Amino acid sequence: MAVVQPAPTPTDEVLDFLLSAPTPEAVVALRPSPAAQERLRYLLDGNRNASLNDAERAELEGYLQLEHFVRRLKIRAREKLAAGS
Repeated sequence: MAVVQPAPTPTDEVLDFLLSAPTPEAVVALRPSPAAQERLRYLLDGNRNASLNDAERAELEGYLQLEHFVRRLKIRAREKLAAGS
């Protein structure tokens, strides 16, 4: 019997990316996967329509916190690149 692995979450994607020891250029270029973008779109639409359940609201909050972290990471990467120029 095959074990089905769950799809990686956006958080998993960012953690795997960081474990790859990316360059500042790679950090600046980081974008969410199409699957992550689609899930976020679904959650944002549900939030606008007030149709999310508690688990989905918590998931959305987690993604928004992750987005804030990645934005700060990109700012640091841009600062590092600018300092090296």
